[in-house]
Amino acid sequence: MEIRRTSRPYLWYTPVLMLLGLWLGSVLAKGASNQSATNSPQTWQRYHTQALNESQSPPDELEILDAPTTTIEIHSPHETHLTRTSVIFGLTKVANESSVSQKCHAQLRQMQRGILGKQPWAMKVLDASGTKPSGFVYGQNYWLGSREACRGVQRPVGITLSKNFDRVMHYGIITQQAPFDMDYRVLYLRHNSPWQVEIKLMSEQIIHIGLCLPSACSSAEVQSLAQDYVAGGMFTENEIFDIKPEVIYMKDLQLKDEFFERASFRLLVACVLVTGTLMLCAHQLHATNKQTSSAEDQQDRDLAPAESEMWRGLNSLLQMEKLQKYVTCWDVPANWAKIFAVRENSPNEIPLMNGLRSVCAIWIMVFHVVWFMYFTVHNKTVLISYAEQAFFQYVSSAPLLVDVFFTISGFLQTFNFLRNSAQLEAVRQNSFSENLKLFGKLLFHRYLRLGPLYLVVMATVDLVYAYIGDVSVYHINERFDEMCTRHWWRNLLFIQNLFDHRDMCANWSWSLACEMQFFILANALLFLYVKYPKVVKSLVVSSFVATIAWSYAIGLSIKFQLSFDAAFATGTEIYTSPFVRVLPYILGAATAWLLQENRVQLVISEQKERASWHFALFVFFACIYSTVKRDLGPLMAITLFVMGRLFFSLSVCWMIARSCGGRGVWWSRLLEAKGFQHVSRLSYAIYLLNPLVIALFYSLTNASTHADPFMLCVVTCGFAVIVYLASILFSLAFELPFSNLSSLLNRRQSKPKTV
Repeated sequence: MEIRRTSRPYLWYTPVLMLLGLWLGSVLAKGASNQSATNSPQTWQRYHTQALNESQSPPDELEILDAPTTTIEIHSPHETHLTRTSVIFGLTKVANESSVSQKCHAQLRQMQRGILGKQPWAMKVLDASGTKPSGFVYGQNYWLGSREACRGVQRPVGITLSKNFDRVMHYGIITQQAPFDMDYRVLYLRHNSPWQVEIKLMSEQIIHIGLCLPSACSSAEVQSLAQDYVAGGMFTENEIFDIKPEVIYMKDLQLKDEFFERASFRLLVACVLVTGTLMLCAHQLHATNKQTSSAEDQQDRDLAPAESEMWRGLNSLLQMEKLQKYVTCWDVPANWAKIFAVRENSPNEIPLMNGLRSVCAIWIMVFHVVWFMYFTVHNKTVLISYAEQAFFQYVSSAPLLVDVFFTISGFLQTFNFLRNSAQLEAVRQNSFSENLKLFGKLLFHRYLRLGPLYLVVMATVDLVYAYIGDVSVYHINERFDEMCTRHWWRNLLFIQNLFDHRDMCANWSWSLACEMQFFILANALLFLYVKYPKVVKSLVVSSFVATIAWSYAIGLSIKFQLSFDAAFATGTEIYTSPFVRVLPYILGAATAWLLQENRVQLVISEQKERASWHFALFVFFACIYSTVKRDLGPLMAITLFVMGRLFFSLSVCWMIARSCGGRGVWWSRLLEAKGFQHVSRLSYAIYLLNPLVIALFYSLTNASTHADPFMLCVVTCGFAVIVYLASILFSLAFELPFSNLSSLLNRRQSKPKTV
């Protein structure tokens, strides 16, 4: 039987179809599981973030430079908005190959594409650059962005985040860096907007715009781009607030090499080296004097082998007796003890003056904290409004306290001269040339006591302002580094107050110049008084009347007002003029003359005595608070200014005169406390250093400050501690040694006469 075979070709498809079905099933199952997994929002966010960070990783810098100029543009609905609101993005839009270098242009274009494509590093650049904040009407001109955020573009932020938590964030904003070097710079624009309160205290109409820029773009290139940007009308804030911006300059916040070539730098280094050497010599001399007469080998064992030769050489130099006397003036332990010495007040002293000096020095420092805060505060109008409130008059009227120092100086100068009977007899017997020589000697010792610390501080001011002029984010209006370079000789001669107050080096030193000028004038009158007392009395009375008449004439001619802007504008004619400020000095000198020459003794009952003391204190504070109403006419304003200073000085004269006679009440006893002896010794250094320290610390901040009374109290306490420590250091190095030297020279010159 033949078996017939039938062809069935479909049978071999069966295993193929089965395999295909198994494969499709596995694929579908996997897809379903992936779909269910991505439905979780947390997992989707993690996947999306990772994919975004991987897809937007920036190319290398070489790839950017080699890329053709016809790169595909990224179109974003936010591009127009960014161009008109963000200065940094607007600069990338106006940049072209003809206005900037090829490298700068390529990096700006890459930064533009990164912002539009929302790459993490580029978003950090956009966020770090400044835009207009709120508060423009009241003086917010600090559009500084964030200097720290710009640093974060260049290097990862040092922060550790736990992986146990899901975060709604792009992790690239922490880890991703710019593909090229970036740095932070500040662009300064002058605006002419009528929609900001213009106080007219220096240049408050300067807008500071912080920009995070590629390092390849020079400041000159960016400044040129900024001029094109504002001229092109792309700046939307110009249309809204009528800013009409004008590009002034740009600062890269880098210390220039010329800083170390300044004469003030070399002078300070020389002063520090010479002072350190003299202190070392004084220490070695002190140690040598303390050693007992022991064997030479024992002395060698007390010294380190490496130092023994140096100390021997130093000892041989100090064997000169004349040199030993002068070197001891720089003995640090002895000077330290003098600064902190507290002893019982002697009958010949007027301890109330220590308290007045100390309190007024600290009080003026508080004023300077607020004054220099003005140049970094973003709500200037609010700060000025605080100053005009009754509660804060004790701060805003603190400049009146300078008259306390003038009154004390006039009193002490006359009092000490008239009670020195030997000097009076010498002046009476001397010829004109001999008196001229004695006058020069007194002037020399005055200069020796005040000059060294003053000149060192002046050099420090020049150096500090050159430093902050380079590295501070703020526009420094008072460029004392430029003023000191041009007008240092005025400060050297103590005549800087005879020129415009805007052209002074360390303009707060105007009162020191007045003090020196009043000292010379008072000494000349006192020398003349010894031989022609009636003539000098007439001259003093005439000077008293003349200074009041001069103040009225100047005040009415310039239409003086008590507002802060008018007071600043008339600073040269009214505030720093020696012809106006001599009034309290004359009153202090007249008080000393009445006590010493005429022996005036006012005998009143104890009850009237207490009432007089309290009335003097009332007048003192009434004069300080008299300017609470500032919108007065010129006649009333100048009358309040002159009469207020007159009665203010008279109240201080009463306190000094009665304290000299041993009288007082409970609050005057507080001012006579022994603790004020220490602060009084530092008052000169505090007066010179506090504006410098305050200005330095304010200028080195990276964000504008806010005028808030509570935080201002905390800031003031911090400045008080820093100024106090700096005053000890500077007084120990540059004031007390020269005061010792002056006393030493006085003793040596007076020895032959006593013998």
